[in-house]
Amino acid sequence: GSDLRQLRGAVAAIENPDWGRFRAEQFVLYQSVPGPAGSVYTKLAGFPLGSGRLDALYLAVSAALSSTVIIVKVLHDKQELDSLAGRITLGVLVMQDLFAILFIAIQPDLKNPALGAILLSLAKVGVLVAAALTSSRYALPPLFRAVARLPELVLVGALAWCFLICGLALALDLSREMGALIAGVAISTFPYTLDVTAKVTTLRDFFLTLFFVALGMTIPKPDWQVIAWALLFSGFLVASRLVTVFVPLHLMRLGHRTSVLPAVNLCQVSEFSLVILALGYSAQHVGVLTKGIVAYAFVFLAIGASYAIYISDPLVRQASAWLRKAGLRDLDELPGHAQTRHGQPAKPIFFLGFFWTASSLLQELAREEPALLESIAVIDFNPQVNEELRRRGVAITYGDISQRETLLHAGVARAEIILCTIPNALLKGTNNLRLVQQLREINPTAKIIAHAEAFSEISMLYTAGADYVSVPRLVEAMVLRDVISAARENRLEAKRAELDRELMNRAEVVP
Repeated sequence: GSDLRQLRGAVAAIENPDWGRFRAEQFVLYQSVPGPAGSVYTKLAGFPLGSGRLDALYLAVSAALSSTVIIVKVLHDKQELDSLAGRITLGVLVMQDLFAILFIAIQPDLKNPALGAILLSLAKVGVLVAAALTSSRYALPPLFRAVARLPELVLVGALAWCFLICGLALALDLSREMGALIAGVAISTFPYTLDVTAKVTTLRDFFLTLFFVALGMTIPKPDWQVIAWALLFSGFLVASRLVTVFVPLHLMRLGHRTSVLPAVNLCQVSEFSLVILALGYSAQHVGVLTKGIVAYAFVFLAIGASYAIYISDPLVRQASAWLRKAGLRDLDELPGHAQTRHGQPAKPIFFLGFFWTASSLLQELAREEPALLESIAVIDFNPQVNEELRRRGVAITYGDISQRETLLHAGVARAEIILCTIPNALLKGTNNLRLVQQLREINPTAKIIAHAEAFSEISMLYTAGADYVSVPRLVEAMVLRDVISAARENRLEAKRAELDRELMNRAEVVP
């Protein structure tokens, strides 16, 4: 349920009417379907497409799908899942997985792609989904409630449900993989899902290991031909991501950073591609060479592209410099985006970065001291934040606060108060200590308010020149202390109602 809310939020976050015709759904749908470029490329490369062999089509589909497991894990480790670029990446991954399910549905009929056969396969998928969702709505809840007191039976019941839907899929001439996926989706909203997931992890890893072992035994021995084709396929996949992801996002005026990051994130081969190739090989749609190409490309990109995600920030800065030289302007160079110029009066209060804490603080100031908003300027590279703050009349400069040139250009040298509420884990290319040192060098007289998570950072920040260090964990601890007291005194409902009233009256930039 929380994942679905995050994905709905990912779509809502990038649906802004001020961006003209930009629609998030159109972009992710466009990204989820393999375009003609992949098929044309693989066909021109000499792979068969017809007469019972569909190597070119399978390579195109493989190139169109990205690894959900790897990308989500790396973005989670970098705490970037909730960023705009992370949300766009997640939206594309979800649509790619949905496309993969549809492809698996029509896969048995690919040798004889008659319209009637394809429609029949899609109808079978509809029957399977309807049966699974109806059962999960009416039959499974009382059954799971009956066995919930025995955790072992919950796990056994979940596995039995999975095998049942897989058997139904086989009875409908669909793949077991599709049945397993639909079975998981059907029980994903149950309160027992987390418990089942935790207990099934060992089984999942065991069978996943067997799957890759079986896959590895069918992969051809790595010779120069397979490796060369895998490298060529990997190069095509990376180039296609840059064209099909960066170009549309840049045309939607999302800026260099938000346009480049999803392209870098999606430069992977999906695990679904390996499953699709294994099924295609079993159906004699593809040869062993095609399987080997995709498998080795999966390995190459799982290593190379994952490392690229980890170092995406310096990559984005370098790419932005090249793009500017090529004449592709960033948001700060477009009319109306750079609010503060050299020679113009700078704002006395600067927010460096704008996320949850800054959003809530701005809401408090707007409610208690609205006149103060005219004295505030923000520096941030989130296009959504830029658009919303500009709409509210708050001065905003698009830029990276880790760059000295950005701070000078925005007028930080003439500021009176400089505030950073971003924790080190979310800062890109810098940290609070280096930022304070840089700010004190640029502006020796400003009052600098820094952020700290660990107590050991506080003294270092004061030594570097901070005038005050905010430690949000202390404030949160005091709030939770009051909540515990309310719970002990049976006042928790009143406390919750108070919070609900407060949330209803807030309209923050970053909800």
